[in-house]
Amino acid sequence: MNYVVNSCTDPHWNMAHDEFLLEQLTGQVFCLWQNAPSVIVGHNQSVYAEVNLPYLQEHGICLARRVTGGGAVYHDLGNLNYTIAGPIGLMEDALDLVPAALQRMGAKVERSGRNDLLLDGRKCSGYAKRMSRDRVIIHGTLMWDVDLEALTRALAVPGSKLEAAGIASVRSRVTNLKEAFPQLPDIRAFRDALQQELAQGDAPVGLSLEQLQCIDQMADEKFRSWDWVYGHSPMSSHAASRKFPCGTVEVRYNLKHGELDQVRFMGDFLGNKPAGELAGILQGKRLDELKDLPVGQYLDGVDAAQFLSLFQ
Repeated sequence: MNYVVNSCTDPHWNMAHDEFLLEQLTGQVFCLWQNAPSVIVGHNQSVYAEVNLPYLQEHGICLARRVTGGGAVYHDLGNLNYTIAGPIGLMEDALDLVPAALQRMGAKVERSGRNDLLLDGRKCSGYAKRMSRDRVIIHGTLMWDVDLEALTRALAVPGSKLEAAGIASVRSRVTNLKEAFPQLPDIRAFRDALQQELAQGDAPVGLSLEQLQCIDQMADEKFRSWDWVYGHSPMSSHAASRKFPCGTVEVRYNLKHGELDQVRFMGDFLGNKPAGELAGILQGKRLDELKDLPVGQYLDGVDAAQFLSLFQ
């Protein structure tokens, strides 16, 4: 199978590259690529419900949204991603291409459940797919030497089951593929070996300058935009409580396409103005628009940073 060489590690550009392979390229191709530390959410997911956003911000981890469904995944440079795209008629056996290649390379992997690859009973890969007109894309992760602690914390939304389970539980259920390939010194050697297995002697497909510029434009206008990454989120419900000098403040709210909706404050806090007025001000605002609000008028002694902690 022909392949496209992609050395970029910018998650937003790589999401645009995948959509380009699906929407605008012809023939069947595959691509092996990597992302800098990032969380990639599925097309239909809420970033507010699925991702530990404070952890991402604290550690400089990028957030991106892909064009396929499925769950949120963590990427870093210890992870190798694959993409296979082509006409529907050529893609009937595409789900077996990567596991079959890994098996020929010596790893005892098997497909399991809805979209996992298992190595010795533990997950080493997950994939997602999407159809557009007469073409299909399948793309997935291959965990070579992923930072499992960062993976766990990035996807452990405060109060979630994953947060409660912790790193030990994750380690018992997932594994890195490097354990199956002691003869390969690093992920680059793994990438080269897998590329050779999938290509079976076929040649790389070069993208023209015009095509690369098209991907640049898609990355800037769509995949880096707030509307795509955050605003595409379906409605999710949230609640938080903090103890401040003015008393305990509890907030309940919905996020609808990334904007606050139905905000309610409760608690024994003190303030000069009614909290219901503040809730009205918040209606329809994005979380990144809350920095300059006069919250001290409604919650005695609470500054903007403290107030923002209610929404993180």
